[in-house]
Amino acid sequence: MKSLFFKLFHKASGGEHRTVKKKWHGPDRWLLFAAVFLTIFGLLMVYDSSVAIAIRDFANQYYFVREQAKWLVVGIAACFIFSRVDYHVWQKFALPFLFATIALLLAVFIPKFGVHALGARRWLNFGFFVLQPAELAKFSLVLYLSAWFCNPEKRRLTSFLLLIAMVVGLVVAEPDLGTSVILVGIAVVLYFASGAPLYQFALLFPAVFIAIVLLAFISPYRLRRLTTFVNPQSDPLGASYQIRQVLLALGSGGMFGVGLGKSRQKYEYLPEANTDSIFAIIGEEMGFVGALAVIGILLFIIWRGFRIAKRAPDAFGKFFALGISSWIAIQTLLNLGSMVALVPLTGVPLPLISYGGSGLIILLSAVGIVLNISRQ
Repeated sequence: MKSLFFKLFHKASGGEHRTVKKKWHGPDRWLLFAAVFLTIFGLLMVYDSSVAIAIRDFANQYYFVREQAKWLVVGIAACFIFSRVDYHVWQKFALPFLFATIALLLAVFIPKFGVHALGARRWLNFGFFVLQPAELAKFSLVLYLSAWFCNPEKRRLTSFLLLIAMVVGLVVAEPDLGTSVILVGIAVVLYFASGAPLYQFALLFPAVFIAIVLLAFISPYRLRRLTTFVNPQSDPLGASYQIRQVLLALGSGGMFGVGLGKSRQKYEYLPEANTDSIFAIIGEEMGFVGALAVIGILLFIIWRGFRIAKRAPDAFGKFFALGISSWIAIQTLLNLGSMVALVPLTGVPLPLISYGGSGLIILLSAVGIVLNISRQ
């Protein structure tokens, strides 16, 4: 009798690979144009929001935009390459990718190799670049679950929960609760898209909610974030300082903003202005109209992804496109929700816009895969 652990990893690697008659088209140009436009706009906003801290930390106002530009070139190249590679090839690498990601998530705890910063161990220093394995975990989880769920199977809830507990548990230990929520969201969407009964959702949802609350309460840092979410007026110069500055930035933008490049909050008043809080700078400088336009483009990208998933030629393509689109949607929802105080601050970057190399390259690579699915 096969062990539960063997069953879990056997499904994606040993499942039958179904061949389909390919009918190639051009890639979804609307998705491509929207993604490229948003990344270029993000490059502009990274420079705009990071001038003050770049001068303070590196005596070079172009430091962050220069780094982001390098990653953007690599990301666009990866997007182009993967848009030309048949997406069925990825199904063969589902298991190795999952194992490699788990190994990298464990490696962040190795002294000197794992980078400890801001009270967390989320990065690996390879010398010539720094990798955030949690970003790779999003892609690996989408890939593995897409390959696994291609094969109809009953009673796989236990195996599914074991997999999620293993991957998410390592991310929580870093700690990174925001990415953990994204991983759980992606997994739940794909699990129920595979035909799981709804009564399991009724069991999973409260269990996930309770787990998140418990994780918040056992960590002083997370507890402070939760407390300030419930009562933003508490500790105005401490735990609630960032959200108060975010709301101040958005409120001062008004309908049309104070003008591009004229933000006041970016001058070290707003923490993480070029990463997690970049949307606040957009709202301050471009106002409600500009912020709404950015949200509209993100929603357009998500919609095109769901549309491609619906029209994919096989189950693997449907799950793959759905998982990537859900990843973008959940991450966008968490970031924007935290910016308007609808959810606690989670430290989640805004997709394709916020500063960060690992997230940008991996996400553009994923967009390239969705473009390849659209071609078929």
